[in-house]
Amino acid sequence: MNDVSAPRAINRPPGKIDIPSAWLGAEMKANPGRWLVSLNAGEIAELENAAESYLGRSRKIAEITKESFPLPQFGAHLEQLKTTLLTGLGFEVIRGLPVAKYTQEFAATIFCGVGAHLGSARSQNAAGHILGHVRDVGADAKDPNVRIYQTSERQTFHTDSSDVVGLLCIREAMEGGDSLLVSTSTIYNEMFARRPDLLALLFDGIATDRRGEVPENEKPYLEIPVLNWHAGFLTGFYQRQYIDSAQRFPDAMRLTPDHVEALDLFDALANDPDLHFGMRLQPGDMQFVYNHALLHDRTGFRDWPEVSQKRHLLRLWLSMEGDRPLPDCFRQRYGSIEIGNRGGIIVKGTSLNVPLD
Repeated sequence: MNDVSAPRAINRPPGKIDIPSAWLGAEMKANPGRWLVSLNAGEIAELENAAESYLGRSRKIAEITKESFPLPQFGAHLEQLKTTLLTGLGFEVIRGLPVAKYTQEFAATIFCGVGAHLGSARSQNAAGHILGHVRDVGADAKDPNVRIYQTSERQTFHTDSSDVVGLLCIREAMEGGDSLLVSTSTIYNEMFARRPDLLALLFDGIATDRRGEVPENEKPYLEIPVLNWHAGFLTGFYQRQYIDSAQRFPDAMRLTPDHVEALDLFDALANDPDLHFGMRLQPGDMQFVYNHALLHDRTGFRDWPEVSQKRHLLRLWLSMEGDRPLPDCFRQRYGSIEIGNRGGIIVKGTSLNVPLD
């Protein structure tokens, strides 16, 4: 077993973590009223009016700001949502947007407008897309340069490369495709109680594959620990498939058998039905998740045969003002770690844009 020396303890929490986002999945499943918010007719009308007004002035959805998308009533709730994400449960689902009657442009405008009230949108890939399309494009999940959300396979629990990830469900799958959430702090607490020796290894600089999206003068992999203790916050950074595939690079930190055992226990706890919980996002649902405190996942799915009916979600990556500080190692992924202006994937020549399809 690897030696856990005294200096390493400085970079770990002093004990168990007791914060609102350290919840159990069973609690959340039993109490949807704590995280599910339903839009009323007035709020829907306000969102639609803001979108119509914006599109009447500009078709450049990438340039939407909080000021150009005024929400006098619902904006107050979105201010509360910031607190929920940063210091509360770490997630929320907003239900009731009638997306079936919207064009894709109109739905995207509302979603980006809501996002602008929460933070600044970040690029999700080398092409500078601030609006992502989550759907099965027939990609091979075994290809080390493919991103799993482009397939119908089970994703496994992970974090995205931003402070917050938002999803708007346009259409759901014929079968499966449930959204799963689990608390990073809860996993930490369980490992602390069961195997503190293995827990210590998750604070090592474990390599994560960039999957071909490599900024200029950077390595093809990241060296960000799975768990980071900084400024009194436990911050997670995790994608197991990308950790495993980073071992293809000969200069990446080698995973010892103890590291593998630690990662396997982390995965097993994330998949414990008492710790995580699932939800089926309905068309019109907007889900917002705080990446630094929670991990998310999606079950595999079987899609509709008709192209026009296939599962489709829109995705935003957001950076929020008033957020926690991040350790310096996050510069490898985020570029900047400036609060309110960090996250996303930027490579040479990237120009931010909103692809509608």
